[in-house]
Amino acid sequence: MVVLKEFMQMEAAAGIILLICAIVALILANTPLEFWYNMFLYDTTAEIRVGNGPLHLEKPLILWINDGLMTIFFFLVGLELKREMMEGMLSKPSQVVLPIIAAIGGMAAPALIFYGFNVNNPDPSAIHGWAIPTATDIAFAIGIFSLVGKGLPSSLKVFLLALAIIDDLGAILIIGIFYSHGLSVMNLGLAAVFLAILILLNRMNSSKGSVYLLFGFALWFCVLKSGVHATISGVIIAFCIPLTTPGNRRSLLRQLEHDMHPMVAFYIMPLFAIANAGVSLAGSSWNLLIEPITLGVALGLFLGKQIGIVGAVFLAVKLKLAKLPKHCNWIHMFGVAILAGIGFTMSLFVSSLAFGGGHSGIGGFSSHLVEAKVGILMGSTVSAIVGLLILKYASKHFPVTSSEDEIVQEVTHQHDTPKDAVKA
Repeated sequence: MVVLKEFMQMEAAAGIILLICAIVALILANTPLEFWYNMFLYDTTAEIRVGNGPLHLEKPLILWINDGLMTIFFFLVGLELKREMMEGMLSKPSQVVLPIIAAIGGMAAPALIFYGFNVNNPDPSAIHGWAIPTATDIAFAIGIFSLVGKGLPSSLKVFLLALAIIDDLGAILIIGIFYSHGLSVMNLGLAAVFLAILILLNRMNSSKGSVYLLFGFALWFCVLKSGVHATISGVIIAFCIPLTTPGNRRSLLRQLEHDMHPMVAFYIMPLFAIANAGVSLAGSSWNLLIEPITLGVALGLFLGKQIGIVGAVFLAVKLKLAKLPKHCNWIHMFGVAILAGIGFTMSLFVSSLAFGGGHSGIGGFSSHLVEAKVGILMGSTVSAIVGLLILKYASKHFPVTSSEDEIVQEVTHQHDTPKDAVKA
C-alpha cells in the first residue's frame, strides 16, 4: 500500500505542476516573449551538437526534449509496465480484464470520432492525427482525481491507474507502428545486436546499472537513426532491466523506478509541457475552434473517451466478462471515463509526431499542429472540469467509508513482496 500511496501522491503533485507549466507555455507563446520562446526551442541555426564524426547528433532543443528526454519518460513507463505485468495490477487476468477492455474502447472511440471529422478533409494529411485523442495523461488525470478528496472507493483509483498504464502501452504500440518512417536496415540490425546484449545481461541477472546505460544508449542511438521513433527504445531497454536480484537487495528495476520517478515527474514532464503546450493564437480567428482537426481532437478526448470507456465496460459487465470495481457504481465509472479524456502531454507528444513538419502556420508551426494543440487544450480542460464535478457529486451522494486496507488484499501487497516475483 505504501508504494501505491507514494505513487499517487507524486502523480497528483506532478499533475498540478503540469497545469502550471501549460499556463506558462501559453503565456510565453502569446506575449512579446514569443519570438525568444520559439527561437530558443526551434532555431535550426543554433542546434545543440553532441559527439563527433559519424557518431554525432545535432538537433534543435525541441528535438532533444522530444526524442531524448521523452525516451527517459518512456523508459520509466516501461519499468512500471514490466513490474505491473510481472507482479502487480496487470499480473492476473481477473485484475486486468476490465482495464484492458476499457482502454481498448477508450482508444477506439476517440480515433473514430477524429476520423469522422477528418475523413473528407481537403488536406489528406489531416487524417495522420487520428491517434492524438487516444492518449491519457496519467499524472494530470490522477492529479484531478486527488482534488476530489475523500469519499471515493479506493478500487476506483486502482482502476484509473491500471487504465492509464494500459493506455500508455497502447500509445507506445501506436507510435512504434504508425509513426515510424524511412527505416534503415543497417541501424535496425545494429539495434538488434545491442538488444541481444541487453537480453543476455538480463538473463545473467546483472545488476550493474552502468552497463545497461552504455548499451542502452547505443540502442537508443541506433533506433534514432533507424527511422523508428527513438522513444520506443526506452520501453525496450526497460523490459531488459531485471526485476529480481540475488539476496535481499533491492532489484535494479525497483531502484531505478524509485530514483527516476521524481526526476521525470517534476523536471522532464514539466519541461516537455513548457516546450510543447505553447501555441500562439495571434492572427487566428474563431474559425480555429471549428476546424475539423480541432473538433476531432477536442470531441475525441471529451466525448470519445467517455463513450468508449463506459460503453466497453457496460458490455463487459453485461456479457459477464468482468465486474465493476468494488464499491463502484456507474456514476463513478462515468467520472473516471471523463478524466481519461485529459490527453495533454501524451496527446501533445503524438501531435508532434503526426504534424511536426509541414507548411508554416500560426506562430511558425504547421497549421495542423496548431489546430491539434488547441483541440488538446480544449478537450483536456473540459474533461478535467467535468470529470472533477462528477466525481465530487459521486463522493457526496455515494460516499465510501470502507478502509483502504482493501487495496492491500486486492492489489498492492503484490508491490511489496519481491520475493514472490518471477525472475525476469
